[in-house]
Amino acid sequence: MKTIALLLSLLFAASASALSLEDYARHAQFLDIKISPTGKYYAATSRTEDGTIQIVVLDRATMALVSQQHFRGRESIYDFYWAKDERLVLSVAREVGSLENPQPTGELFAMNADGKKRLMIAGYRARFSSYESNEVIDWLPQDDENILTVSYEWTAEEPAAKIYKLNIYSGRRKLIDKTPLRSTHNTPVRVIVDGNAVPRFAMGLAQNNPQQVVTLYRPKADGDWTELARHDLDKGSFIPLRFRAGEQEIIGLSNNTTDTDALTVLNLATKQQSILAKHPKTNVAPVYAIKNGNIGEIIGATYEYKTVETVFFEETEDQDFARNIAMLMPSFAGRTVQINSATRDNKLMVLSVSSVNATPDFFLFDTVAKKVTYLFSSKAWLKPAELPQTQAIVYKSRDGVDIQALLTLPKGVAAENLPLIMLPHGGPHGIRDSLRSVDSDAKVLAEHGYAVLQPNFRGSGGFGLSFEQAGYRNWGLRMIDDMTDGVQHLIKTKLVDANRVCSYGASYGGYAALMSAIREPELYKCTVGFVGVYDLNLMFTEGDIPDRDAGLVYLEKVLGKDATQLNAQSPIHNLDKLKAPVFLIHGEEDKRVPLLQAERLRAQLDKRQHPYQWLVKENEGHGFYRPENNVERWRMMLAFFDKYIGQNKP
Repeated sequence: MKTIALLLSLLFAASASALSLEDYARHAQFLDIKISPTGKYYAATSRTEDGTIQIVVLDRATMALVSQQHFRGRESIYDFYWAKDERLVLSVAREVGSLENPQPTGELFAMNADGKKRLMIAGYRARFSSYESNEVIDWLPQDDENILTVSYEWTAEEPAAKIYKLNIYSGRRKLIDKTPLRSTHNTPVRVIVDGNAVPRFAMGLAQNNPQQVVTLYRPKADGDWTELARHDLDKGSFIPLRFRAGEQEIIGLSNNTTDTDALTVLNLATKQQSILAKHPKTNVAPVYAIKNGNIGEIIGATYEYKTVETVFFEETEDQDFARNIAMLMPSFAGRTVQINSATRDNKLMVLSVSSVNATPDFFLFDTVAKKVTYLFSSKAWLKPAELPQTQAIVYKSRDGVDIQALLTLPKGVAAENLPLIMLPHGGPHGIRDSLRSVDSDAKVLAEHGYAVLQPNFRGSGGFGLSFEQAGYRNWGLRMIDDMTDGVQHLIKTKLVDANRVCSYGASYGGYAALMSAIREPELYKCTVGFVGVYDLNLMFTEGDIPDRDAGLVYLEKVLGKDATQLNAQSPIHNLDKLKAPVFLIHGEEDKRVPLLQAERLRAQLDKRQHPYQWLVKENEGHGFYRPENNVERWRMMLAFFDKYIGQNKP
């Protein structure tokens, strides 16, 4: 039997030479690693060369390969868990493109560590077939055969949230509860259980108002559901997370008393909130302890702005867990430490450690011996010391708002008069460029001599409710101004050469790259749009967003319905202002932003005899999976940038 060491040497040997495009394009060796409840096995996911995610099980003592499982075609593994000592449960998904999260099919698949007794236990292909979406809400660590799920019927217009006890060996299930809330507007109900696996909270959209969220609460485990809160999505909310001791208080994520997301404590009797942790500029997120293999209490908060920081609360039950995690932080300065999994007794934990300058490394933490042992790297060939370095900066917008951004600089050259690529993120709402993970595009461009600016313009997520809402109906206006102001900031500080600036982005970023070149024709010398949107009105009729009621509601909220205003903010209707040469890149099978968007823009460029380049790849969707296709687009992009803003530009 092959050992993991042999697999590594044959398939994932790191290059001894300088980092190449092929190095950056290679799929991660490991995406996630989790230890089994007894500590006997590791399970790990990795992406194959064709983009499929597979799972392998390794014997922890010998590191021998025990079993392997993958699905076919675009079906992939969304997540996986050790449900019991020797039994894994996988959630199935369909991939829609590398720039979009996989879309869960609602199916659950189970298998033993040795690969035997494989069975689809929930979903339309299960032994006890049901056309339902299924989600695990509790792993029932004290139950040897069952887990707790919430399910929704596909065929019902507004299905009830039904809670089942599901046998992970046979697929049989027993209905134990259902909430008064129904899944409406294609949005599921969120169910939270207490420490005894009893459903106590349910959150969902109001049936008659897709912009309003209703939260129900059960004061007692055997009591009736009662309404705890009702709020508008755009006016702040309280999202319950975990009970505090005694069940008289609950910790939640809230922005109804603060603009940024804060961790607060809600007294269930008085309905009064007190703040546990907040930051004036950026959202905070909870840090959880793990207990018996389940998520336990909230022990702290984490946030990122100029750096990534974590704070721990003094009043927690599991002080040992908090101390152990706090003890690890100095060893991984500048990197985010995440507990991926733990044995049932918490003696062994798998850590994932990463940052904007280091792809994830996985470690085993022995909490008894206080010893950390290196396990694997997700991309061992991308050594942190060899990567161009990225840092957070803050600049002022033209109207005085602080804008946080990421700046990546090439290695080995003075940080002055550099050529710049302005790289806006996709989304755009609810998304941010983060200090927690490596961005391959930014590193590739910096590797080849370009400074890269990734502005978290207004409309981005993570900086508070008003900051995100300031981008609504401003896709081509205020949001573009924020990007331009970041470029001008770097020019004023002499870091960037004002005559050597181009724009590039993907999805919304592709739109913003083109729109920036239209709004600032003298600033940008070239522009690249990858799977970009170029006609905002077309978003209401083409692609998978308008297929869902919630998608149309979203578009109306963030874009508006005025066709004239949408045309005014669409690149395709403003090409007469464009001077920069264009490079359009798209996937033929893109469902999120169909190829039609690029084809119609190309037709208008042809009509004007405007210079452009064109790259379309078949069997690719919203973003490219295949390494060779990413290598090709990077090679062509670099030649394009070199032509217009490189050292030998005309």
